[in-house]
Amino acid sequence: MFWDTIPIIGTVIKKTLGIIDKAVPDKDLREKLKTQVTLELSQMDHSEIEKLIENRAKIVVAEAQGHSWLQRNWRPMLMTVFTFIIAWNYAVVPVLSCVFTQLKPAIIPPDMWQLLKIGVGGYIVGRSGEKIAQVFKLQESK
Repeated sequence: MFWDTIPIIGTVIKKTLGIIDKAVPDKDLREKLKTQVTLELSQMDHSEIEKLIENRAKIVVAEAQGHSWLQRNWRPMLMTVFTFIIAWNYAVVPVLSCVFTQLKPAIIPPDMWQLLKIGVGGYIVGRSGEKIAQVFKLQESK
């Protein structure tokens, strides 16, 4: 489909279609709604969506280039905490539970996984934007 070229939009559309699947019991109405949503989204001006994504990337780049240490590092710190939680649950606890039988992994709510996905995606976009900005700075200085 057309939205597979823009992963963030594809995820939103697929979730929307999934919601329609769950919320509309009538099969014919469900298929009609899904077709209508798909048609409307395929006719949208995707340049607006691309601008939105670019603007969000600029925000991440601005944070990464900010003057405050906290402004530059809050995302990496958050991702480090998430990495620790995941490592604790899936590497440390299984090993230590052989000795400490009462040790249990932390419960990771689905929202945290979603935030982790968004954070990693934002970090990737931000790093890419940072590198692109550096290339533009080099070209401007020549």
